[in-house]
Amino acid sequence: MSHTEPTDAYPEPMAFGRRGGAVGRRPSLTRLLGDGSRSVSFEFFPPKDADAEDVLWGALFQLEELDPSFVSITYGAGGTTRDRTVDITSSIQRRTTLTTIAHLTCVGSSRDELHDVIDEYAAAGIENVLALRGDPAGGLGTAWVAHADGLNHAVELVELLRERGGFCVGVAAFPNGHPESTSLDQDARVLADKQRAGAEFAITQFFFRSADWFRLRDRAAAAGCDMPIIPGIMPLTSVTQIERFARLSGVEFPAEVAARFEGIEDDPVAVRERGVEIATELCAELLEGGAPGLHFYTLNRSTATREVYRNLMSNPHLIRH
Repeated sequence: MSHTEPTDAYPEPMAFGRRGGAVGRRPSLTRLLGDGSRSVSFEFFPPKDADAEDVLWGALFQLEELDPSFVSITYGAGGTTRDRTVDITSSIQRRTTLTTIAHLTCVGSSRDELHDVIDEYAAAGIENVLALRGDPAGGLGTAWVAHADGLNHAVELVELLRERGGFCVGVAAFPNGHPESTSLDQDARVLADKQRAGAEFAITQFFFRSADWFRLRDRAAAAGCDMPIIPGIMPLTSVTQIERFARLSGVEFPAEVAARFEGIEDDPVAVRERGVEIATELCAELLEGGAPGLHFYTLNRSTATREVYRNLMSNPHLIRH
């Protein structure tokens, strides 16, 4: 497919679940994900300081122009960004037309504390929550230790949110398997359990090969899970950064992908261009294969994500219903 810059002649990308609404008229995420169109969404993390907040808002306003289906805001381990997650998510709803999803994890929180956060979300008008167990407090590879009065599994958090009512609940999925799963099939059964508990959609951890998502989709279907599983995409803009993220998350950085950066590792412009090319190819393969949408991990930047999006818009075949 072409990787050239788009022109004004490109078709209007309505097949990507565009909301077409204004402030105060956000459609429900349940409807957006259930109407048969493909979603496109972006993930951000709460900024640590004023300068980082300026960068975040710059990226948000630029990506808002693409009219995404939703944006999601992460939640730090042990609730370390709890207040910032609530503040930023509610601010996005006040200052933009964007539909938002707030993350919530079990790490370091009692049931009462989780109830408090859920009530804060509800009071802020947040209607969509991504329910995650979260990584162990000691990092990947260390033992998971739940709070003495807390939850052990994401499925319990889904149930807690459903008991509270009023939320559209999403969960995580893992194309390469959760690090603590005994097998890929067992991992798919857990995903099906989350749906039975009340989850309405899943967003995957980032991955590098479309075949990994297709196999996850098939395993999930065999386990009785039929909710949308949205692929998580992280455009490669720095080889060392992606290798670090892959190690931290337990995701394999395939040799065939690494090989495409050989000889250009010290050229940031060439690396970013190659990363956009690879991400575009991955997204195209996923859409061709029936993926229900795309969720971009932006790292609070917009340029690479916008370029991938525009590349996809240049191919009318990919964006049809």
